[in-house]
Amino acid sequence: MLTIRSETVTDAAARERLLDRAFGKTRRRKTSERLREGRLPAEGLAFAAVDGKGRLVGTLRLWDVLAGSAGPALLLGPLAVDCRHQGKGIGAALRQRALAEVRARGHGAVILVGDAPYYARFGFDHAPVADLHLPGPVERHRFLGLELVPGALDGAEGLVAGCGARAAERQAAAA
Repeated sequence: MLTIRSETVTDAAARERLLDRAFGKTRRRKTSERLREGRLPAEGLAFAAVDGKGRLVGTLRLWDVLAGSAGPALLLGPLAVDCRHQGKGIGAALRQRALAEVRARGHGAVILVGDAPYYARFGFDHAPVADLHLPGPVERHRFLGLELVPGALDGAEGLVAGCGARAAERQAAAA
């Protein structure tokens, strides 16, 4: 049995181990990480897939960004599924749950850097982000966008920048 639920603080260590296995120890050097660095995921948009024994087998988070001239958007990623559980639809289930929540919260657009053939099945395409740029190197064909509100990325150009809550600010407020 698989459950997709909101991520909890207790998922952190297992999530980091899963991401290290899925993307390697160099994952923090990726351009998308520049947008996430020191920030918290968008409110209510961090998800965990857990098996029947409560073990984390998948993770997906979304992050607040400014998509150049288009303004607020979300950055999807990383999406990872434990290698022993791949091919079971867990990644698609995480993505489906996440995008349903994103729509329910009224967000207009989602961008990502990922496997174009995989994400094209869900409506992601390079065209909406063709004139946007990320703060570092990226294979342009892997930079994709999805408009949840028609026209949300029309004419979007410029630099994508992280804009979500900073982890340090949230920790200070809780103290």
